[in-house]
Amino acid sequence: MKNHKYLYLITLAFFGLSFVNIHFAILGVICMVIPMVLLQRDKKKTWCQGYCPRSNLYMTLGKKRKKKGKVTPMSFIKGNVKNVVLIYFGISLFISLMSTLQVALGNMAPMLIPRFLIILPIPVAFPQLITLSGIPVWITHFAFRMFSMMMTTTLIGLSLSYLYKPRTWCTICPVNTISDIYIMENRKRSPGPSIQRKAS
Repeated sequence: MKNHKYLYLITLAFFGLSFVNIHFAILGVICMVIPMVLLQRDKKKTWCQGYCPRSNLYMTLGKKRKKKGKVTPMSFIKGNVKNVVLIYFGISLFISLMSTLQVALGNMAPMLIPRFLIILPIPVAFPQLITLSGIPVWITHFAFRMFSMMMTTTLIGLSLSYLYKPRTWCTICPVNTISDIYIMENRKRSPGPSIQRKAS
């Protein structure tokens, strides 16, 4: 993270732009796609180890804290917590996509407010400095869904960084969990160096 110490500005820019216009929240898709592209290319956690803006945010804030947090629970590192988080956010993403499809088909009303954990509405007037006309309502719905997911994970990450270590969220982050599974399965499929030497 030392080579990319200002990445946290991307996280701040995401939320700032979402208040300018909520449709900027769709940029959150990039944070889902790029990690998988880098994982497929490098066969390692390139995103998590050096390019994740939120990880950088937690580390930056952690350095400014005078009081150290508690040790990260082992249930986060080796327990089922990471699997629960992965399943939950997998379901949340599925709901986001399916509800967007239903709005596009005219089968349900759009959700035009942010929600914490996708299900808890935050009934506040969402500030919009710039309004755009002519954008289909299903796109606006999807933008609010993406903002809600990004807001939820960021708030949880900030809370965990305060209670425990700065990058505690990283231990249960769905991207990290998927990366671990991919790398483990890739190693199982790939023969080790000793086997390759014998074959040659």
